[in-house]
Amino acid sequence: MNAVTWTLDQGVAHVKLDAPPLNILTRALLGELGVALGDLKREHGVRVLLLTAAGKHFSAGADVAEHLPPHHAALIPEFCYTVNALADFPQPVIAAVQGRCLGGAFELVQAADLIVAAAGASFAQPEIALGVLPPAACALLPRRATAALAARVIYTGDPVSADEAERAGLVAQVVPDAELERAAAALAARIARHSAAALSLAKEALRAGEGRDLERAMHEAQTIYVDQLMATHDALEGLRAFTEKRQPVWRHA
Repeated sequence: MNAVTWTLDQGVAHVKLDAPPLNILTRALLGELGVALGDLKREHGVRVLLLTAAGKHFSAGADVAEHLPPHHAALIPEFCYTVNALADFPQPVIAAVQGRCLGGAFELVQAADLIVAAAGASFAQPEIALGVLPPAACALLPRRATAALAARVIYTGDPVSADEAERAGLVAQVVPDAELERAAAALAARIARHSAAALSLAKEALRAGEGRDLERAMHEAQTIYVDQLMATHDALEGLRAFTEKRQPVWRHA
């Protein structure tokens, strides 16, 4: 039985971690996730990716035994490669998080563009208590949340509630536990109404501006608009449809 499953429906790629009760991120599961992401990059019609997990908890994180020598030498690069693959997925990525989201799982969802969290969800990087550190979180968390929250989470290992994560800008939306699946699916469907080309280039423009001064970020965004976006069918179709007072017809990819 696969630990990672995916389906594609009306522009939404549904990717599920399916190894309950804790969806431990073993090397085998991470390998399956990497394959799924690669397959979906080649699929036509993907406009948004929705990452979910089966069971009460999103994931308790990586398999600690696999961090011991000599496994760590392969595990850490493989793990960071998978996190990067999610971060670099060409379309917007939504992560829907319930219950506990710990360690490597928290690092994984930090690679998403948007996180929708159940009210009872909690996030933590407990690696420091084991005498190690979360490599992906050290790179990602200061970009996704406040510097103070990133430092506190990584230095203490203490959990953060969904509400606090939302206040820090890490979580986009907090919903009642029973409504998580519906709310995340509704957000994915709302995004999937739009052009795949426009969504992909909007993501590229957002990422191009990270860590740069305003003038450079603006230049990167305008270059993507003029040189890439306006060369697509969908940009011209959307503009013409508006002037012609009709619904646009997007290309699949």
